[in-house]
Amino acid sequence: MKTLAYIICYLIYPFSFLFPRSPKRFAFGSYKGSFSDNSKYLFIYAVEHYKNLDCCWLSVNRKTVRYVRSLGLPAYWVLSPVGVWKALRAKYWFVNSYSSDIMYCLSGNATIINLWHGVGLKRCEFNINQGPLADRFVKMTFKERFYHPESFKRPDYLVSSTPFQTLMFASAFRIPKERCLESGYPRNAILQMRKEQVRNFVAKYEPKETLQLIQTIESFEKVYIYMPTWRDSQKDVFVQQFNLQALNEMLVKQKALMLLKPHPNTRTEVINGYSNIILVNATMDVYGILPFTDVLITDYSSILYDYLLMQEKEIVLFLYDYEEYVRDRDFYYPFDENVVGKKVSSFEQLLQLLGSGNYVSLPEDKQSILQKFWGETMHKKASEEILKFINSQNDFKKKNI
Repeated sequence: MKTLAYIICYLIYPFSFLFPRSPKRFAFGSYKGSFSDNSKYLFIYAVEHYKNLDCCWLSVNRKTVRYVRSLGLPAYWVLSPVGVWKALRAKYWFVNSYSSDIMYCLSGNATIINLWHGVGLKRCEFNINQGPLADRFVKMTFKERFYHPESFKRPDYLVSSTPFQTLMFASAFRIPKERCLESGYPRNAILQMRKEQVRNFVAKYEPKETLQLIQTIESFEKVYIYMPTWRDSQKDVFVQQFNLQALNEMLVKQKALMLLKPHPNTRTEVINGYSNIILVNATMDVYGILPFTDVLITDYSSILYDYLLMQEKEIVLFLYDYEEYVRDRDFYYPFDENVVGKKVSSFEQLLQLLGSGNYVSLPEDKQSILQKFWGETMHKKASEEILKFINSQNDFKKKNI
């Protein structure tokens, strides 16, 4: 059945080049049909500020379509007649990963703007030279090419942040550096809002559970959030690496809260019954929560660089499997030279560090990493910069509400 679906897709794809595409029609989508990440924030901004554009969210997930519509935003099931028409007529496609975020077989002649997942150190796409994705990006086997054609369709433009990151992205996506838009990322706008603005945004565009969590967070004196990157060894991380009872006791003494935001595949049934530990729903958009936290605990995740934009906050690097991780997924740049935050390699060290509060980084260390990864984009509104670029190629005018 899966193979048949792909064969049909390949038969449809050439016909998608025949449809005239309007520069005033924008289509937005995200991976697995979700309403998430950079394309979500850019979509909301475009709908709010550019009333004369035909902007729509397209998804393979009917539940997502119903949810986006409940927010008062235009959304369509991409497999419906209207959804197919919207996809075929939109000149600009804004995606978080690939054209498959909307529908690969309908992407002919669309201008693909890949907003990607943010900055980082890990090799991605055609920079990968080892690990589970080597068959796709190194060996480029027939199977990988057949089932992942979107990975081999180069974006017309890719969002970046600084020349330092552009160098990596240009080679990873096999595009000229001139096609990397150094604008920063739309999702980070919420990290630089005042807390009252964040609450208003969350109340308008997020499920009520997000606002309820914020209200809970604000009842504690300090809030930590643990956000690791995914790897196979993380499946049992809370069984193998954490003593949750000891962690909870430390948090109670500090009148502090620990938010856990692991990958959906991580075993979380053990995280129950702790007064000061909350498991964040895997589907919840964490960006509306981050401004209300104080310390990020992470490892090799690009969330480190986004969180660093809130310069008054702190970062701890919990690197319990550094040697193993590096063997499986190499870095494009040296790790130690391009991160900031106190490092610990065991849960005992992590607990001691959090208990002591001795995790404050030097301001000059933060600034060095900020300049390398964000530069001038720290002071730009990414959504506006991206739409200005599109505007420079067309004649529509911005209409503020």
